[in-house]
Amino acid sequence: MRYLFLFICTLPFFVLGQYNTWTKLNDVGMGKRERATGFAIGSVGYLCGGIDTAEVIHKDLWAYNPQADAWTQKADLPGSPRRDAVAFVIGQYAYVGTGMDSVSGPTGNILKDFWRYNPQSNSWSAIADFPGAGGQGIYFATGFSVAGKGYLCGGKTGPNLYSRQLWEYKPSNNQWIQRANFPGGVRYHMISFVVGAKAYVGMGTDQNIYKKDVYCYNPGANSWQPIAPFPAYERAAASTFTLEERGFVCLGNNGGLLSDLIEYNPKTDSWTLRSAYGGSERKGAISFVIDNKAYVGTGKGTSGKKDSWYVYEPSNYAALEELEAQIQIYPNPVESTVHIDGLSKQINELSIYNAMGKLIQQYNFQAYDVESIDLTTLPQGAYILQFRGIDGLEFTKKIMKR
Repeated sequence: MRYLFLFICTLPFFVLGQYNTWTKLNDVGMGKRERATGFAIGSVGYLCGGIDTAEVIHKDLWAYNPQADAWTQKADLPGSPRRDAVAFVIGQYAYVGTGMDSVSGPTGNILKDFWRYNPQSNSWSAIADFPGAGGQGIYFATGFSVAGKGYLCGGKTGPNLYSRQLWEYKPSNNQWIQRANFPGGVRYHMISFVVGAKAYVGMGTDQNIYKKDVYCYNPGANSWQPIAPFPAYERAAASTFTLEERGFVCLGNNGGLLSDLIEYNPKTDSWTLRSAYGGSERKGAISFVIDNKAYVGTGKGTSGKKDSWYVYEPSNYAALEELEAQIQIYPNPVESTVHIDGLSKQINELSIYNAMGKLIQQYNFQAYDVESIDLTTLPQGAYILQFRGIDGLEFTKKIMKR
């Protein structure tokens, strides 16, 4: 029997094969942009507004064709130019609104207007203004849609003024109604994604602290429930998307800029580390999904605003579940040595992370025959074992060191 003895390691992170991969595309057509709003209707993605490198705020709308990997300018959003607006899609229409019309918050106007975009006619029409926050407008909120209704949650309403409100928009009667407040307190720069008939909302920041808590919102019951703790860093201004009935959180800011990608599976209430973003770390990027692929880009990085654009293809989950079922890890919790049963030639790499996402060890099975791991020297706590297959498939197992 061979043993793996752990030591602190900072080896790079490699991904193989065609699954769980990022591919660079052409740069976006409107130039470098941050704090824009992104959404997709059918097979077309869109970017609206945001701030360019001259610190000018825009209200332009651009359509992305993934087949041609090209952008085409469409009809401008009516009303003021804006940043940090909200968008959600219901049926064949997009709804875009709120935001801020100035780069500097204290000198600008907080917006409450909302607009519906019809891609067939390339036209906009006004809908009911957002009534929350005392009717004074909001920015830095998050938006999503579930079961034919749109939602806006959290946001900033002025200097040192933040919201925890949740509002629901019903297009059939063009009305907003207030729903149950977000349970994590006031928050802005939050994330949200939708899987099935439920939304997952959280992270962001209040006035002082970056957050990592996420809650599941059930619109039918108008109720919130906490989900499993997020295993990576707290963050705000992250990007999200949904693929294969799983939600993904990518990029963001926690005082430093981030490039990681973490997947949430509602069926198991668990998070899994996936392949880091294909470009450089950044915040304030847009994202949308077309044909089971996620498109993520723009934003602001350490060198300034970005125009780079990447596509993410998820794992083959049927093959992944079959591969994962082969692996048994015991004992768990463990005091010294953990044993691994079921390894095959389909798995060629193991990475071990602590609870904060720091890589402790990376191990190549082609070089070693490992059946056990000696954890004696590690401090108590939770660790993530990430297995990687030869075709790029990845899965994780959690162990507790006593």
